[in-house]
Amino acid sequence: MAQLSDRLQRLAPSATLAMSQKSSEMKAQGIDVINMSVGEPDFNTPDHIKEAAKKAIDENYSRYSPVPGYADLRKAIADKLKRENQLDYSPNEILVSNGAKQSVCNTVMALVNSGDEVIIPTPYWVSYPQMALLAGGVPVFVEATFEQNFKMTPEQLEKAITPKTRLLILCSPSNPTGSVYSKEELQALAEVILKHDDLFVLADEIYEHINYVGKHESIAQFPGMKERTILVNGVSKAYAMTGWRIGYIAAPEWIVKGCNKLQGQYTSGPCSVSQMAARYAYETSQDCVEEMRQAFMRRRDLIVRLAQEIPGLEVNKPEGAFYLFPKCSSFYGKTDGTTTIRNSTDLAMFLLEKGHVATVGGDAFGDPDCFRMSYATSDENITEAMRRIKETLATLH
Repeated sequence: MAQLSDRLQRLAPSATLAMSQKSSEMKAQGIDVINMSVGEPDFNTPDHIKEAAKKAIDENYSRYSPVPGYADLRKAIADKLKRENQLDYSPNEILVSNGAKQSVCNTVMALVNSGDEVIIPTPYWVSYPQMALLAGGVPVFVEATFEQNFKMTPEQLEKAITPKTRLLILCSPSNPTGSVYSKEELQALAEVILKHDDLFVLADEIYEHINYVGKHESIAQFPGMKERTILVNGVSKAYAMTGWRIGYIAAPEWIVKGCNKLQGQYTSGPCSVSQMAARYAYETSQDCVEEMRQAFMRRRDLIVRLAQEIPGLEVNKPEGAFYLFPKCSSFYGKTDGTTTIRNSTDLAMFLLEKGHVATVGGDAFGDPDCFRMSYATSDENITEAMRRIKETLATLH
């Protein structure tokens, strides 16, 4: 009997994409569903960036781009890292990929051997453990609970490290929790990492600009850490350019060369027109980034206030990104007479089918006590969605 490779048998499908698809199917049937399952800004790409893309088409940027990305885009990224993060990278230490998702996967595939351990704090973005498995690695989960604001402590990290540990994946601001590591917290983690040779950190900073607590801090800033850090970032969240598919790594040159070799064999360079748009995004006024950040902060305040009014939910105040990850375990074992809620996936399905709001169960993110809502949607949608959630949850007893 023909079957797919063992590699694919190890993978689970993306729960966020599955929920999004189910809500789209319900919408197609004429049901008014508010989709809070996807992590995507609801803003359009700013006009000046779109104009740069149109110009690139007229200037015939229509041929294969170099595998690591255009040199002038890599220089623009290096300039951004210097200007905004006070980090010195040369264009040779930067590789541009088809979205930050590919940047993460390239890094994992380039560094992790079969049997190597990859430390992943929970809650995590759904794809991290799957990528570790794809590389033949072993995901090692460190539980960062609601009570500790979903942030891993240095003690927890130290305890999780073994001679087989190769990589730590750290996401700040975090998807799915919105938690942000402070400079002091990152420094304490860096001190642990530096005690262990051959341990690297993949710092996923894609939500860098959606930050409500001041300046973004990068773990690469501490002495000795730049050599151990693979920074991942891109244009999708900050500039509302999710569909343009441009992400990058900034890392030691030997790692960049490895990822370049890998990328050269399975996708080559990213879209030429998108690269020119991204370059323009980095080189021109950043006012659009700040405008969107302020809108997200207003929505964060709105959703937190409304969620706190729902009996049974425990809510923390996210410091970045555009997700709320409330604790919902008080509803487990409750029923509306027909449906019994056993876990967060059941709860998310109940909210979709009964309340017509799409969310994602925390099981998918490695935290079975919570569920994720994206507030990258209008104030009206947030207000209506929270009204529906409140009413739907009130039917459980």
